[in-house]
Amino acid sequence: MRRCFLFLACATASAAAVPAKVTFYHDIAPIVYANCAPCHRPGESAPFSLLSYDDVKRHALQIAEVTKTRFMPPWLPEPGHGDFAEERRLTNEQITLIQAWVKQGAPAGSSAHAPAPPAFSSEWQLGPPDLIVRAAEPYQLAAGGGEVFWNFIMPVPVTSVKWVRAIEVRPGAARVFHHANVIVDRSRSARRQETKPGFGFPGMDLSVEEETFDPDGHFLSWKPGSVPVIEPDGMAWRADPGMDLILNVHLRPSGKPETIAPEIGLYFTDKPQTKFPMLVQLEHDLDIDIPAGDKDFLVSDDFRVPMDLHVLTIYPHAHYAGKLLEGYATLPVGTRQWLIRIPNWDLSWQGVFRLKTPLFLPRGTVVSMRYHYDNSAGNPRNPSHPPQRILFGNNATNEMGHLWLQVLPVEEGDQRAVLQESLMQQRLEKYPADFSANYNMGDLLLTKGDAAGAIPYFQRAAIASPSSVVAATEWGIALLSASRFTEAEEEFKRALAADAHYPNARFGLASVEASSGRFEAAANDFKQVLQERPDDTKASQHYGEVLILWGDELANSDDPLSLERAIACYREALAYRPADADLHTTLGVVLARLHKFNEAQIQFQVALSIDPAFRPAKEALEKLANVTRKLIEK
Repeated sequence: MRRCFLFLACATASAAAVPAKVTFYHDIAPIVYANCAPCHRPGESAPFSLLSYDDVKRHALQIAEVTKTRFMPPWLPEPGHGDFAEERRLTNEQITLIQAWVKQGAPAGSSAHAPAPPAFSSEWQLGPPDLIVRAAEPYQLAAGGGEVFWNFIMPVPVTSVKWVRAIEVRPGAARVFHHANVIVDRSRSARRQETKPGFGFPGMDLSVEEETFDPDGHFLSWKPGSVPVIEPDGMAWRADPGMDLILNVHLRPSGKPETIAPEIGLYFTDKPQTKFPMLVQLEHDLDIDIPAGDKDFLVSDDFRVPMDLHVLTIYPHAHYAGKLLEGYATLPVGTRQWLIRIPNWDLSWQGVFRLKTPLFLPRGTVVSMRYHYDNSAGNPRNPSHPPQRILFGNNATNEMGHLWLQVLPVEEGDQRAVLQESLMQQRLEKYPADFSANYNMGDLLLTKGDAAGAIPYFQRAAIASPSSVVAATEWGIALLSASRFTEAEEEFKRALAADAHYPNARFGLASVEASSGRFEAAANDFKQVLQERPDDTKASQHYGEVLILWGDELANSDDPLSLERAIACYREALAYRPADADLHTTLGVVLARLHKFNEAQIQFQVALSIDPAFRPAKEALEKLANVTRKLIEK
């Protein structure tokens, strides 16, 4: 009887918490305006507006049902398993209020002290951006059919390094946008996936190949109702000249054709990066082979933290068979610290979850991912009916299992290389022939100056992905750095056979040619690099140097045609080295050999105007004066 009495007492207390009369303006409007209106308003992704009493009353029964089941507002993480900002989870008291209001007939109540409906701007939320980037061509979304995953390539037209403190995505046709991610592509490698330049390409999960060690450190994303994230001072990310942003979008047809033309606003700061966060990924995708009918298939991964760090943000990812997603940390003392737990995964509401306060993990902590998949007919989101075997892959009918963490090392300075090396060593233990792990290890070693150590990693990466232009190029660079010129040339040519316009491979080939004394070929290849990247100062410098060496080679001949070609080389080199007194003098000497004395005199005088004490120019000018005097005397 005592247990029964306690139950009745609790029930009575709960009922007493509900006002005798629940009204829209006093009780319900604050809940709806805070949790529903950001998406349920004109121009946004939700199918109807909830900005007025009439709007809400019209959908009252539906609101009561979806809030009772916690289908709305969408919020995946389970309470008590991570404390996240922007949480849109209704309390039990709020759900009870909504149920009571609907049962009472959804009365309006007095509007005398009603909260004002939230005001939303149709303009940029952070004000006018410093730069707006767009895709060259919009995407035409059909009226019907399945979900579409599309990638827009957006060039970033900056001429110098900029520090980005925030971005804002404006989807345009928000009602068909489910979510979007922004990927930084410094090497423009994604362009090779386009069948036509500027038109974009399909794909759900995207990765890009980078040429240098510069791992991603920020989650750049958009979802309905989201507020742009402003990075704190010191955590802005770098925008480089010549880079692209890739907008990876999830679209759902609306029943009529739509033109999709999104844009991204960038907001700059003059405060450069001094803190270096990094994205850490746990996964075991190659273990994904889920039999049809399996209700609980487990995919797991673990990572031992090599340094003290803070977790800032969490991004779990699976496809439609995902069910229970767990991420947690086991501290060195043996206690468990939850990162996130999602008991009922739904890809439709995936997103980036930012912690209210950074979570400290000491060195030696083991971060774990435990993802459970349901490939049975009882899974309402199963993409196949009847269920079919599911393998790892990028398509909606495939599966993935990723737990991404944005972490910031406690120690000052850039600690990303240490963290990346630890991650790649673990990945190589799982997948010895893995492309990304071998490529990243090679990249790390090459950055440290260990070209010989990097070579076998790049070689394995190139074998894993024979079509990778970047892997072949980086392998060639490592071989070139190790003075293995013949092998390096083979790799650069292999890369150029796949993409004749890839400037890094062309630059590498030109460097091999210059090192082996083939100055004419090297000059032609450096010139092609500059046609692809006119602002490449390193290519300009080397092109000028090679033109001089080629000119010197030609000037060793007494053949007038060879001397004319040498003069042409020197003149072109001056476009890149106009203040080079020695080059002006060398050009003057060759001009004098062809009896072009006036032109030679001008070059010697220019050299002395650059450096009045430059002895070779003085001596050449004196010698020229003697020669011309003798000719006059004759």
